[in-house]
Amino acid sequence: MKAAIIGGGVIGGGWAARFLLNGWDVAVFDPDPAAPRKINAVLDNARLSLPALSDVPLPAMGQLSYATTLTEAVTGADYIQESVSERLDLKHRVYAEIQHAAPDTPLGSSTSGYKPSQLQEGAINPAAIFVAHPFNPVYLLPLVEVVPSPASDMTLIETVKDTLRSLGMFPLHVRKEIDAHIADRFLEAVWREALWLVKDGIATTEEIDEAIRMGFGLRWGQMGLFETYRIAGGEAGMKHFLEQFGPCLTWPWTRLMDVPDFNEDLVDLIAGQSDAQSGHHSIRDLERIRDGNLVGFLRVLKDRDWGAGQVLNAHDALRRDTVKAPDADGPLVNLQVLPSWIDYNGHMTESRYLFAGSETSDALLRLIGADMDYVAGGHSYYTAETHILHLGEAKLGDHLTGSVQVLEADEKRLHVFITIAKDGTPVATLEQMLLHVDMAAGKTCPAAPDILARLLPIRDAHASLPRPASAGRHVGQRKT
Repeated sequence: MKAAIIGGGVIGGGWAARFLLNGWDVAVFDPDPAAPRKINAVLDNARLSLPALSDVPLPAMGQLSYATTLTEAVTGADYIQESVSERLDLKHRVYAEIQHAAPDTPLGSSTSGYKPSQLQEGAINPAAIFVAHPFNPVYLLPLVEVVPSPASDMTLIETVKDTLRSLGMFPLHVRKEIDAHIADRFLEAVWREALWLVKDGIATTEEIDEAIRMGFGLRWGQMGLFETYRIAGGEAGMKHFLEQFGPCLTWPWTRLMDVPDFNEDLVDLIAGQSDAQSGHHSIRDLERIRDGNLVGFLRVLKDRDWGAGQVLNAHDALRRDTVKAPDADGPLVNLQVLPSWIDYNGHMTESRYLFAGSETSDALLRLIGADMDYVAGGHSYYTAETHILHLGEAKLGDHLTGSVQVLEADEKRLHVFITIAKDGTPVATLEQMLLHVDMAAGKTCPAAPDILARLLPIRDAHASLPRPASAGRHVGQRKT
């Protein structure tokens, strides 16, 4: 699959990274000679962060190329994303050239303000043009507002939504086109109020940011606006909240219908406060701090299968269904050491080695068909015993692989030896004994014939492998 990215700024670079790390080839067109440097900086950040959100190995990264013309970029593309400057005349010229070469290819715009009907004016094929408005960083945040117009091809729009889901994104279908779509209208309201608070000397830029990130920003990040207020209504719910706080709408609390003069004094005031607030960090530093925090926040939501975490879990499930089953004696999982995995010594904590081993054995179980559908049928493998041997150190950001060797297996038992490695060097091994269980009866039983038909050939193939030297070792036995 090939994506054409037109415009290589922050947003275009984010789109390129999202496609590349999901296995698409990407052709970028941007006449700015600095575009490759800028995109590589974004891609470096994405490589550090996006894989940490997935519990399933991502595909091999696609090929990145830089086209010298628009026609070269879009020829053969399955999807085109435009992220040029917010000038309607420029977008129209770009679309004309794109559609001369690829009139039927889905053409999404990252515009935050224009309606699709405005973008489609004078186009060769208006039905293929739509809004696909993402949020920065595009490679981490799942939301993308998909906005069609009455002239749009709705079959194409549904295909586009499937494409975006395959990238781990959440396509929000905006049913009725409107200036600035949905999310940016909220942001504009908050932005206007914030400008007044700074201009009137009520709050600094830092104090406003603290009010958001220490308070309602945390609620909004996992529950949104209306669900948050539903809870605020107590047991009586949203109706009670509206009855209690609805009259506040008539109070002179905000200045949303008014805008401060956007002059040099206001710009200097806000820029000066912002520099004092975070100017000691470079932009690259701030991006990496942001990405690390987002990964941590999103991982928590993922563990709870809530909000944006559901999108990430759905993407993992999709990857499990579409990724070719790995060789049973090769790496079964890829993991990245996250900030929450680190102990006070700066190393991966003991519990995470067990987690890595469990992820590897779970991958083997999925490989032989003992997956969640099998568990739903009332049977599963239970871990009866685990022995961990620590051999090396894993630190923040390290990429680890998990591989497994089947030592013994019969109709009820599965004895495995797991190796967790960094750059091919083992950092830990885990020896596990698993028992096949009838969950309703609470006792061991033979595995299903189709499970054994997959498992026993792996056992037989692994019988020719050297037996690990530490298999069967006891605690305190000297390492050999």
